[in-house]
Amino acid sequence: MKRLGIAMMVMAMAACGKQTKDNTGPSGGAPKEQGKTHQGQIKRPIGPHSTGAYGQLTRMQFNQAAVRLNLGIYWADDSNHNKKLDPDELVSLLFYPHHPVYVKNGAFVSTFPVTYSRLVQDTKRPNLGKNPADRDRRLNVRKELDQGRPTLVYTDLTKADPQDRAFVRHMMVAANFIDRLHKKQLGIYGLESKIPRDDSASASLFRRNWGPVCKGPKSPKYPKCTAIAGVDHPVAGIYPADIQKDKNFCTKLAARKDAKTLMSPFVVVRKQGSKLVAVPYNKAYPKLMNAVAKELDAAAASYKNGKEKALVAYLKAAAKSFRTNNWLGADEAWATMNTTNSKWYLRVAPDEVYWDPCSRKAGFHLTLAKINNGALTWQSKLSGVRQDMENTLAKLIGKPYAARKVAFHLPDFIDIVINAGNDRSPFGATIGQSLPNWGPVANKGHGRTVAMTNLYTDADSLTIARRTARSVLDAASMKFYPKAKGLDQLSTILHESTHNLGPAHQYKVKGKTAPQIFGGPLATTLEELKAQTGALYFLSYLLKKKLISQQQVDGSFVKDFMWCLGHISRGMYDSTHKSKPYSQLAAIQVGFLMKQGAINFDPKGAATNGKDHGVFTLHLDKFPAAVEKLMRMAGQIKAKGDKAAALRLIKEFVDGKMLPFDLIKERILRSPKASFVYSVKI
Repeated sequence: MKRLGIAMMVMAMAACGKQTKDNTGPSGGAPKEQGKTHQGQIKRPIGPHSTGAYGQLTRMQFNQAAVRLNLGIYWADDSNHNKKLDPDELVSLLFYPHHPVYVKNGAFVSTFPVTYSRLVQDTKRPNLGKNPADRDRRLNVRKELDQGRPTLVYTDLTKADPQDRAFVRHMMVAANFIDRLHKKQLGIYGLESKIPRDDSASASLFRRNWGPVCKGPKSPKYPKCTAIAGVDHPVAGIYPADIQKDKNFCTKLAARKDAKTLMSPFVVVRKQGSKLVAVPYNKAYPKLMNAVAKELDAAAASYKNGKEKALVAYLKAAAKSFRTNNWLGADEAWATMNTTNSKWYLRVAPDEVYWDPCSRKAGFHLTLAKINNGALTWQSKLSGVRQDMENTLAKLIGKPYAARKVAFHLPDFIDIVINAGNDRSPFGATIGQSLPNWGPVANKGHGRTVAMTNLYTDADSLTIARRTARSVLDAASMKFYPKAKGLDQLSTILHESTHNLGPAHQYKVKGKTAPQIFGGPLATTLEELKAQTGALYFLSYLLKKKLISQQQVDGSFVKDFMWCLGHISRGMYDSTHKSKPYSQLAAIQVGFLMKQGAINFDPKGAATNGKDHGVFTLHLDKFPAAVEKLMRMAGQIKAKGDKAAALRLIKEFVDGKMLPFDLIKERILRSPKASFVYSVKI
């Protein structure tokens, strides 16, 4: 998947796709430097402060209450440390149904006291409705929402080039259409009408979670946790409803003679009489696809005098792809964009498949970000060793895999502005991505890889991460926990690079791709296992090349271990028993390293914080050899199409009892998970 000031903020209305001006947020006076927020340095005015009326809630209480009431506002920081909300500390958020004005001319408007009272009331004496039979459901919905810690991604574009601002306005409108497209895919479009009008918490859950289902790591123990009573699992919109009654419908579709057509990533499956047919996205969703295309064309027209030529070419090509459902032209134009010819990173397309119950259909998303040139150092270090990395990995994996010529782009660093559609998750956010997933551009290694550099960098996230590590690591291991920033980015770079190495998406065994051999969910888990194990394996490689230090290697091992525990805490399966790829790869990694003696768990050992017992010890000197074994195993499973071996890993480490799952979950989930919210001042 972090930033305040004055002036008008243009918001794309989530409900109607129109633009509106909004003064909610820092306003009044001339902008002057006034310190830093918990998200980073910002510009903001010095204006009047409240005199005591808005100190009843802590910042966390305020922000969580705003989520429960489905209010698109956020208390960004308490820079003057007065423990009270001041007008210049309030930010208005995107992707909420309404955007009322709460701050004007540097002061709260007359209606804000009523809103603040509602927040206090909801925190101290919540209204759970008049129906006693529905109280448990509403209470559990609140518990679900409170598992998230609203975390701000803020972008100030008030001083940007007018053409850039016009472009971003069109992207914000397009983002709303992308949201609607993804709702159609998920089968939840219009379903929110079943939520009672007085149940703001359920409406907020539906908005945040992309539907009524509770997705928090603690929610499986909460009965009746749904935004809509009686609706636990909406029917996916990309397959006929009746075939989804069979829990094995994905397997049966994949076994059909026409599976290649039906399971293509850019079509929905529909019934015509008794037959199943594939309907291209542009035919299934014509109005919304054309609406996106129109905004993309308008965004391209924002630039005059030859500015942003590469971006304009991509916008026009993407508009055409939305109209035709042929994505090659857009992919080619997109791959041509880079850090030297555009200040923006934009990807608007159907891409990832994790959301699909069969893990085959591409989900609509929009990622808008600013280029961060901090990646140039890593690119200069790694650009000359890409082919050698492939050769080294191929030699480790062995036959039948053979090294191939690779030409992938090393990750660019980007600062997220907005995530829309399949990009915007209820908890956490994507921190690295390699696209496209299919087609000639991907097969030739001409796609793009990015690392998101402004997520999880706020003071709150960093403090919680260190506190959590101190609760699960012994003192000896905690000494290697990195003090400096940047190692998360190194891990992301190596993870995304490894997606392009070894048996990748285009690799086939006896003419069959990984999804055809393993099934969609297991194939996804194996690919992510390969990539994340590569993030560990290539640390030793870079050390030998003298491109990184031993301190960076040790710090990365510790941070990646904590990353694994974070995903393990979320559980191995969702509420429909669909595999969670990252959780399962994390369990395999930790379990395998424990089996090799690189990690030890002592149920009675003392944690670094001096309070907890049950602790992990990391024997970092044993990590390289153990990681190499796992890398070879993961590579061979994919190279040979060895489904039996893959299932043995699942049985031993995912479904087995080697890991202390309950302890991991309890320690990691003491603090709410980051739930990113977005604000753009323009």
